[in-house]
Amino acid sequence: MDQEYERRLLRQINHQNLPTEARLSKCVSATCSPVSVKSGDRFIPTRAGSNWSINFHYANENCRSPSQNHKAKDASSDSSKDTVAYAALLRNELLGAGIETVPDPHTDDRRHAVLAQDSHSLFRYTVHTKRVPFDSDNEVSPYSLSPLSNKSHKLLRSPRKPARKISKIPFKVLDAPELQDDFYLNLVDWSAGNLLSVGLGACVYLWSACTSQVTRLCDLSVDGDSVTSVCWNERGSLVAVGTHKGYVQIWDAAGGRKLTSLEGHSARVGALAWNGEQLSSGSRDRVILQRDVRTPPSAERRLQGHRQEVCGLKWSPDHQHLASGGNDNKLLVWNSSSLLPVQQYSDHLAAVKAIAWSPHQHGLLASGGGTADRCLRFWNTLTGQALQSTDTGSQVCNLAWSKHANELVSTHGYSQNQILVWKYPSLTQVAKLTGHSYRVLYLAVSPDGEAIVTGAGDETLRFWNVFSKTRCTKESKSVLNLFTRIR
Repeated sequence: MDQEYERRLLRQINHQNLPTEARLSKCVSATCSPVSVKSGDRFIPTRAGSNWSINFHYANENCRSPSQNHKAKDASSDSSKDTVAYAALLRNELLGAGIETVPDPHTDDRRHAVLAQDSHSLFRYTVHTKRVPFDSDNEVSPYSLSPLSNKSHKLLRSPRKPARKISKIPFKVLDAPELQDDFYLNLVDWSAGNLLSVGLGACVYLWSACTSQVTRLCDLSVDGDSVTSVCWNERGSLVAVGTHKGYVQIWDAAGGRKLTSLEGHSARVGALAWNGEQLSSGSRDRVILQRDVRTPPSAERRLQGHRQEVCGLKWSPDHQHLASGGNDNKLLVWNSSSLLPVQQYSDHLAAVKAIAWSPHQHGLLASGGGTADRCLRFWNTLTGQALQSTDTGSQVCNLAWSKHANELVSTHGYSQNQILVWKYPSLTQVAKLTGHSYRVLYLAVSPDGEAIVTGAGDETLRFWNVFSKTRCTKESKSVLNLFTRIR
């Protein structure tokens, strides 16, 4: 007897020997189906309990490792943009999602925004009893030669933004011997006249971004002092120099001469901030002095609110409020007339040095905490409310907003020493730059708002192109393009 025939015969005999209840239950379970709508003559089991939109979205992600998913999430190449467009096209045709524009691949919430919850099952054969006009958005004209729906046609015709590409390599590197590895100092600033001032030991050097020429502005070693902070005024003509002994010197950059030396602090001056002709200075003596450089030194305002060293100072773009951060983990906001802080924020768990006012939204203030905190926080100073916060994973040393887009850059110390570019308000990372071997303690933005310079205890200054602005072809050249690339 044939073996295959014998196997089928035995299977049939065994089935006939089963108890009646078992065969009945088996038959009932096989024929039951949760079909609740009018269907055609084909029997296709429904899958109402499956969320096919989510399964379709995660089909490619489940077969990749977490590290590969993270790299794909951070990628901003043209291929990733095409992948998103192709996935949206498939959702339109297979799931009826109705997507008309290509979602941004950098947005974390895009999977929730484009996934439409569909009530009908994907693989059900249903007889439509109501005819839909052919000019509906979800239907295709009977005269169309394209198999795609109208929504998909709109998707393909939607404008495509060019992919954002940020170079991971600095376009210039300068040696900065004796650049101190001290979290509480501010030794780098970029003027409106495209001059970079750097405090190295007891000297302040000026580097021209136009000619790459280096000049020494001052030398404090004669007085046995050292530089602890530098800050340019808004016009780029005067540079303030804070010293270890508590002096604040005002220098004329063009003439290379000292105009005045201000006393008043009993300890080092680590933070400086200009507000027109007024200069604010923060010191280890916990005092903030505000003075007008045009008046006698006796006319000063003393702001006392911090219990430890003042390490961060920034004036708001409207020149009405001063934000100060201290080693007491406090962030204070002062107005131009009161001697007491008008607002106080105590959410940080470490020193607050990184402070930046948004040039795009009135009253928006960003701050970053030290090693024990590592958080980036945002505040609405108009209402005194905390807005958002995110854990960066490392010490936040500096913050700076882009002048042209709602983005900001942060530099970090322990333990990753990285530079991060954030998109606000989604707080998604646009880029992560590495290269410094020590904490990235110093940060300054170029006058055109496109490049930044970072300094670290590894005694190097690195220039990065992180921000961009829309310009015509005739204006595509800037003085920053004259830099020679050093690898």
